Amino acid sequence: MGTIAEQEKAGKHVLAGTVGNVLEWYDFAVYGFLAPVMSPLFFPEDDTLTGLINTYGIFAAGYLMRPIGGIVFGHIGDRMGRKKALQLSIALMAIPTVLVGLLPVHEHLGASAAVLLVLLRLLQGVSVGGELIGSMSYMVETAPPGRRGLSGSWSVCGGVAGILLGSLVATMLSSLLGAEAMSDWGWRVPFLGGVIIFAIGNWLRRSLVESPDFTAAEASGETSGNPLLEVMRDVPLRVLHMSVSILLFGTGFYMLFVWMPTYLTKMVTPAIDHALMVNTFAMTLLLLLIPLGGKLSDRYGRKQVMLTATALMGISVYPLFLLIDQGVMLYALAVQVVFAILIGMIQGPLPAFMVESFPVRGRYTAIGLSYNITLAIFGGTAPLVGTWLIKTTGDLASPAIYLAVLSVISFVSMYLMKSIDKPD
Repeated sequence: MGTIAEQEKAGKHVLAGTVGNVLEWYDFAVYGFLAPVMSPLFFPEDDTLTGLINTYGIFAAGYLMRPIGGIVFGHIGDRMGRKKALQLSIALMAIPTVLVGLLPVHEHLGASAAVLLVLLRLLQGVSVGGELIGSMSYMVETAPPGRRGLSGSWSVCGGVAGILLGSLVATMLSSLLGAEAMSDWGWRVPFLGGVIIFAIGNWLRRSLVESPDFTAAEASGETSGNPLLEVMRDVPLRVLHMSVSILLFGTGFYMLFVWMPTYLTKMVTPAIDHALMVNTFAMTLLLLLIPLGGKLSDRYGRKQVMLTATALMGISVYPLFLLIDQGVMLYALAVQVVFAILIGMIQGPLPAFMVESFPVRGRYTAIGLSYNITLAIFGGTAPLVGTWLIKTTGDLASPAIYLAVLSVISFVSMYLMKSIDKPD
């Protein structure tokens, strides 16, 4: 278990690594929740230009910039160190977040207000593409012996915590201020509040030590001169293999938690009462289960835990959707609890699984490409695909077939993936 001092040191590494993901997904949740308030302020219906900017620019900011962020921060992390990349990524996230809260609206700046908003979202997209993979690498590489799974799981946990925090802040403000005040100035407060998370995160990350894996590679002259080029030359198939292995991870969370409130209220008949409360409860449970998944992987193995959960998801997801479609709140709650358990068992071990699948030289870049390509193509499109499937087939449970297919593909790919860096 290590000495008390070693445990405290490990805890600080975990906290410093996690806080950036809290900020990243806090902004995601706030922006999503406040979109109905912000849209008429930046993209008025009578302005065609800003409507187009809204449609294409925000899409690009949300998804297309992720792989670029993985490349940019992968280059920094593999050449200059994990610590430097983490310090830069949290700053690159915080500055645009706060600036969004200070932006003039269309009434005062015209179409330029929308352009500036899109540019800030693009900048955030770059940071998002580098933050999670950096915290994954750092937390696993600095973990005490026998605790890589648990330590790495906190990086994913931070994202769920950020969504819950963002939703809580936006909901409380909306309730306290009312619609008029939220439209006038209240929408700015959650974005400006991001500076508090940044201040804490920046303070924690200033005192970080470099990861032992990178330090050893640097000392032996094994760091990469051109990480992207070397990864694409030496391990391109392994990058693609990992991207396929995490298809269910990249899609399941978006469809089963981010999109689910819309599904419960807009598509299920009768609509599920208290759908947001059901989803919030399930996500809170997920927050607790992700570290459990990581801890179980330290004891039983990454693949054993993830393959079991993936198989169970593939078998049960369609019947569970049929149960939700009955329109009964208790059924929806029970199903969401099952989804939280299964996704938690997949998400918890994944950071350690990814880190252990690539060599230290080029690891940051390789994980960034694998993760961000899948999230950009499959994660970001999950709500759209789910809605399209229902419209096309007329079957409310058709998104479950999509998830079942991805479960089979992920299971086979994950089973065939061999680890390079074995856990202690």
